[in-house]
Amino acid sequence: MEHFIVSARKYRPQTFNDVVGQQAITNTLENAIKSNHLAQALLFTGPRGVGKTTCARILAKQINQATNKTTDEDFAFNIFELDAASNNSVDDIRSLTDQVRIPPQTGKYKVYIIDEVHMLSAAAFNAFLKTLEEPPEHAIFILATTEKHKIIPTILSRCQIFDFKRIGVIDIKNYLKNIAVQEGITAEDDALHIISQKADGALRDALSIFDRVVSFSGENLTRKAVTENLNVLDYDEFFIATDLILDNKIPELLVHFNAILARGFEGHHFIIGLASHFRDLLVAKDKTTTELLEVGDNTKKKYLSQTEKCDLRFLLQAIDIANQCDLNYKSSKNQRLLIELTIMQLASITFDGEKKNNKPYIIAALHFQSQNNTLYNPNLSKPLKKIKENKTIEPKVVTPTKKLVKPDLKIENRRPSPLSLKSINHKKEIAKIEVDFEEVEGLPKDDFTENEAIRLWLTYADKLKEKGKNSLAAIMTANSPVIKEQNFHLELPNFVMENQLKVSINPLLKYLRKNLNNFKISIIIHVNEKATKKYAYTPQEKYQKLIEKNSAIEMLKTTFDLDV
Repeated sequence: MEHFIVSARKYRPQTFNDVVGQQAITNTLENAIKSNHLAQALLFTGPRGVGKTTCARILAKQINQATNKTTDEDFAFNIFELDAASNNSVDDIRSLTDQVRIPPQTGKYKVYIIDEVHMLSAAAFNAFLKTLEEPPEHAIFILATTEKHKIIPTILSRCQIFDFKRIGVIDIKNYLKNIAVQEGITAEDDALHIISQKADGALRDALSIFDRVVSFSGENLTRKAVTENLNVLDYDEFFIATDLILDNKIPELLVHFNAILARGFEGHHFIIGLASHFRDLLVAKDKTTTELLEVGDNTKKKYLSQTEKCDLRFLLQAIDIANQCDLNYKSSKNQRLLIELTIMQLASITFDGEKKNNKPYIIAALHFQSQNNTLYNPNLSKPLKKIKENKTIEPKVVTPTKKLVKPDLKIENRRPSPLSLKSINHKKEIAKIEVDFEEVEGLPKDDFTENEAIRLWLTYADKLKEKGKNSLAAIMTANSPVIKEQNFHLELPNFVMENQLKVSINPLLKYLRKNLNNFKISIIIHVNEKATKKYAYTPQEKYQKLIEKNSAIEMLKTTFDLDV
């Protein structure tokens, strides 16, 4: 069996040109060598697997090659590597400082590479200070660490510091693509992209994952094989979930989430991925931000297609809801229920208000019309009456039909309780009589202007507010009444508001008739359910109205994390 060499060793860069994603640092080091401006103490810091030790070895090799005409000569004896994780005592550093004094046998420089330098003890650091500050002319120290904050400031001040960055997803993917070609492996673009994302900026981790997946799937590397081997949720799961959310299919969404849990994935993993998916859809909304999508070409097309179905307001609200679930997940006692409530809330964002029943009953309480235009009472088995063809039902006019004369009411000396049935019926009778007396002949019916009528209407609404009847006042001011033939025509958006106004219409009629000196006035209510959306009642609806007038309010809320 042939000995296998892992890709991280087999394809380790041998020159600065082969180093991936650190062009600024490699250019600086090459120029420093050419111009002879290289410091004698260098500190390479950054995350794991980004090329710190590799660059240190390339630099150590090129220092002597640049100063020697015979470039084929091996200068390996001039390079010393020390692992500070296992050689971190004072004695190890003293042994190193004693060795530094000896000049090189060939070449101009001796290079000392100390890896994981942050593992040195405090005493070892102090023993190393003097040598690091004033090294011999032939000695160059290259320190490498992943945790710069653990190095004492006196060491940092003596070094020229190079900060290595995480390698970009695209750079890692392109590097893996070249390796796949050299190894004769057919790899899907999305498969390499998932490996690059999983590596989290570390090329060494990406190469290790690549070896593992190739061992699993052979010479044909597919996205499905990668997601299965790495135990990561496929993009398609989030595309499916988002489609169900947009279609308000809550039962199917809960089943989909349960299937993901059954495959061994954590709910937290799902909600984090869903939040990232919404972020990517938001990024795909604008051509200028599409380049921020760190996905493969095929997946990018799916994002561009799905983002057309999503409203900008929905995406902003969905990101906020998913992010809140992420923050509350660890502190929740019932984590599955938390996520299920979250996805149900997400599926309700785009629920059209017209689908909801604005009437007080799902089936009308009195009647409904059948296909043969017969009017039915739901409590009876027989039809009440036939509706004449081509006859429209006129809006109900709140005017009494009987001619009544105001009778004398017998009021007992003992004052009844205001909550008794007798007292309540007595008040209703008085209110009815006080309105019905307009049919008595001889009562005035003076003309009045529309402005005068509207002024009295609003004045009465203000009086209701002073009495604490804000709901009734809001109904009166929801729309301005129109005066036609000395009658008040008021349009309301639903039957609930009509019923509330009818209950308290008698005192209003009395007030208007008395102040306008016209006892023929009536209030005619029209219900127009199509106009429901133009009224804002709740704070959220009022907030949406403000956004329609000025879209910058949404940015203000998001920037300062405000609540409505």
